[in-house]
Amino acid sequence: MKHVALLIPRLDRIGGAERQMMLLAKGLARRGWRVSGVALSSLGAEAADELHAAGAEFLSLEMRKGLADPRGWLRFHRWVQRQKPQVVHAHLPHAAWLARWSRLAAPVRVVIDTLHSSSTGSMGRRLAYRCSNWLPDRVTAVSEAVAEAHLAARMTTQSKLAVLPNGVDVEACRPDADVRAALRREMGLEKAFLWIAVGRLEAVKDYPTLLWAMVETPETACLAIAGAGPLESELRGLAKALGLEGRVRFLGFEPEARRWMQAADGFVLSSLWEGLPMALLEAAACGLPAVATDVAGTRAAVIEGRTGLLTAAEDAKALAEALTRLMRMPAGERAAMGQQARRLAMERYSLEAVLDRWEALYEELLERHAKPRRQG
Repeated sequence: MKHVALLIPRLDRIGGAERQMMLLAKGLARRGWRVSGVALSSLGAEAADELHAAGAEFLSLEMRKGLADPRGWLRFHRWVQRQKPQVVHAHLPHAAWLARWSRLAAPVRVVIDTLHSSSTGSMGRRLAYRCSNWLPDRVTAVSEAVAEAHLAARMTTQSKLAVLPNGVDVEACRPDADVRAALRREMGLEKAFLWIAVGRLEAVKDYPTLLWAMVETPETACLAIAGAGPLESELRGLAKALGLEGRVRFLGFEPEARRWMQAADGFVLSSLWEGLPMALLEAAACGLPAVATDVAGTRAAVIEGRTGLLTAAEDAKALAEALTRLMRMPAGERAAMGQQARRLAMERYSLEAVLDRWEALYEELLERHAKPRRQG
């Protein structure tokens, strides 16, 4: 049985990259791979239980000081030497650097890392990628926008780079009239136009602009925000100051955000940048039209005028106009837009098709590299 280790910095805070890693882990395990989820610094919480239930393994390296913790490096090296994964596939920068440099002490046949954001980060991050680009066998990006940004920053090379998009479980994420009716009744939202936003409460999601935009939308508009993060107190204070307490609900971390998508009328994303946002793909699979900022990473997931509307970033007035425009569309036109969104998700981002591509890449690289190697 072939063994793949999926590395991630942590699994106690679930964002888009973590959700994608979990979907890959469970999907590959279902297809007969031995799968190990490896977190650098968290114990995994519910995610670890979810992996075990799916037939995958979980290991925490318990790195209390991040990559500066030598004990985590030693744990990983010993684990690789003992368990002998043929493929080490890392997600996000710290996991990528661990996977790359560990190869010098604990050789494996194939090392891959995946770029999830179009942001190239600080000069230190860019230099770290440039200095270690000789170590992985392949670098993948979740969208063309992510690939272009990292090529422009010279953090990878065209010869090593491939674009493999995020995948979404289009069978689990689908319209459900019963869930819609029940949740809206439970929350007293039967007559509201419900917008759903999903994502951590961090600066990149630009929730302040979304809250300011909500002030200018029709009073029937309500917003549910599924996510937790360091800006929660600040955002709650802003919503109160703007008089939105009755129209905006902060749901906190919502492990079942899908049911809110099934209950909503539209999805909204106000990010400053993205990679290929999982929440947007899941909302599309649930048949929701979207209003999203026209930034790198979202353009691949929204077809202007057909599956949703794109608007300028950091512009509350433009965002309010787009939200209002979609709200005032005839119901049939809006439903058709949602159907197109689901069709796009099924055609481009089906999890099973994405798993096919990952398996093909793993097999291609394993065939090329028959023995563990110390470097790329």
